[in-house]
Amino acid sequence: MKTFIKIILISFCLFAGVMADNQSDRIEIGIDEQLGKILPLDLSFKDENGNDVSLRDVFDKPTVLAFVYYSCPGICSPLMSEIAEVVDRVNLTPGENYRIVTISINDKEDYQLASQKKKNYLALIDKQFPVDSWLFLTGDKQSIMEATDAAGFYFKQEGDDFVHSGALIFIDKNGKICRYLFPNYSDRSGYKILPFDFTMAVTETAQGKEIPTVARFLKFCFSYDPEGRSYVLNLTRIFGAGILVLAIAFVLFLTIKPKKNLPGISGDKNITSRGN
Repeated sequence: MKTFIKIILISFCLFAGVMADNQSDRIEIGIDEQLGKILPLDLSFKDENGNDVSLRDVFDKPTVLAFVYYSCPGICSPLMSEIAEVVDRVNLTPGENYRIVTISINDKEDYQLASQKKKNYLALIDKQFPVDSWLFLTGDKQSIMEATDAAGFYFKQEGDDFVHSGALIFIDKNGKICRYLFPNYSDRSGYKILPFDFTMAVTETAQGKEIPTVARFLKFCFSYDPEGRSYVLNLTRIFGAGILVLAIAFVLFLTIKPKKNLPGISGDKNITSRGN
């Protein structure tokens, strides 16, 4: 029975992984992890002071990257507020152990808006925080699309707003994507980033480690709801996969099940033995 259960679990995980990979080309909104990929470091953006900066200049230490837009009426403000809060709660030195970079996905936003937003969020941080340890970048549409595509961050514009998900992407000093962190979100309490998760992500990124998350499995089990701006359980997909996996597991169970001797055959052997 234990072997049977293991077969079911392994089969489902493998099936979910394959299905997630097959759907990666069809993703429209959400995150498709690109661990180990190097971001295009020659891309140029403007910082909150209006200066041109390249990603090569930005990623000179472990960097926490977040794609947002500064006029967002939804999840961007709670995400950046939570970043400011977790900075106060971790035993890491900003500017030395890590840097934070937010890039606007709205090419209509300029550095003046970015500058104002930076003042607002830095004001939420109580500890001493060097102003160049959190950059607020803006850029043209081409640069934004190249950066987001390389990071596997997919969004959709609807009128003046953008439908997107929220995540922190950890980049090492060579521009390599090492980890994705998906904070818990609720309409009532907003985002929650655990200090331990943040600290471990920065520490592992400093070592160049690529740490996968369960995103591929979750992408199979959940679908993004643009209206609710959240992920919802895809019961149809899970039920269909479950039926297929159970059928495969049942066939495997019958195949490896040990065959028992029939009573009649066993009796004949005993009679023959007595006769000798």
